[in-house]
Amino acid sequence: MSQAIALAAFLNTHLQNEHREALTLMITDIAESCKKIAIAIDSGALEGNMGSLGSENIQGEVQKALDVISNDIFVEANQRSGYVAGMVSEEISDVIEVAEKHKQHGQYLLLFDPLDGSSNVNVNISVGTIFSILKSSNNHPKLVDFLQPGVSQICAGYAMYGSSTMFVLTTGNGVNGFTLDAESGKFYLTHPDMQIPKDTQEFAVNMSNYRFWQEPVQRYIDECLQGEEGDRGKDFNMRWVASMVAEVHRILIRGGVFLYPMDSKLRNQGGKLRLMYEANPISFIVEQAGGAATTGTKRILEIKPMGIHERVPVMLGSKNEIDRIVKYHALKKR
Repeated sequence: MSQAIALAAFLNTHLQNEHREALTLMITDIAESCKKIAIAIDSGALEGNMGSLGSENIQGEVQKALDVISNDIFVEANQRSGYVAGMVSEEISDVIEVAEKHKQHGQYLLLFDPLDGSSNVNVNISVGTIFSILKSSNNHPKLVDFLQPGVSQICAGYAMYGSSTMFVLTTGNGVNGFTLDAESGKFYLTHPDMQIPKDTQEFAVNMSNYRFWQEPVQRYIDECLQGEEGDRGKDFNMRWVASMVAEVHRILIRGGVFLYPMDSKLRNQGGKLRLMYEANPISFIVEQAGGAATTGTKRILEIKPMGIHERVPVMLGSKNEIDRIVKYHALKKR
């Protein structure tokens, strides 16, 4: 541990662009809020916070107590830097306004899912926090100021609360992972320059939705399931955690693909996952690690958002597999 690089030291030496001061302060605040969320999750059962509230968020999903607790922690902690002009959360329908006294230099927008995979907390499966940072044209942002494509992100990351608490980050110059040392309360660099292998024999998808998928996705999965005896000539393993952060973290560590494609049940919604604070930040991370992210027909980071809670189909991970899925969608359109 004596030679490990702490998150603060890493930011001081690796952020060399015009956003350096702002990003250092904002990322520090985000990391602090993630530590508090980790504590809230660890003590959730003891505090009686593991159940549902009976209310729904803007997505129409039943909120758990920890969803609201995590959201409140994130909103409160990330007003300290003075650089955040406005926020968007999965749990809140409208833009979250930051008080004037907290945005002396308010030039940035923070979008986040405070507790991704919260349906898993009761069964002690890894959950996480996802965030994205955009530049704002003014310090009194309106909804339209948030509607920027993913290529405009200047920073994205996630925290994962599992066997250890990890903080994974990109500012457009690769992906680095930090692990929380519970004794010192600091994040230390443990996974430098994370890279996704271009080839894989592992996929993550909810197979119970197979009958609702479009033909290109069914074709791809059929080939994986046929294994050595099929056209691909190799066996595949399947994983499914139902927590996007956990799925993506596994892909960053050892490769694979994660699919939540369009299906006939989701058509009216546009997809399952939210573009602005799930698909965009995760796609930024995946691409920076050498992977690819698509809806099947379009690169996710190039989508022009129409709303802050817009949903999209998501397929991402090892580049050669994602390229194959894109090819199958293109062939279907002919």
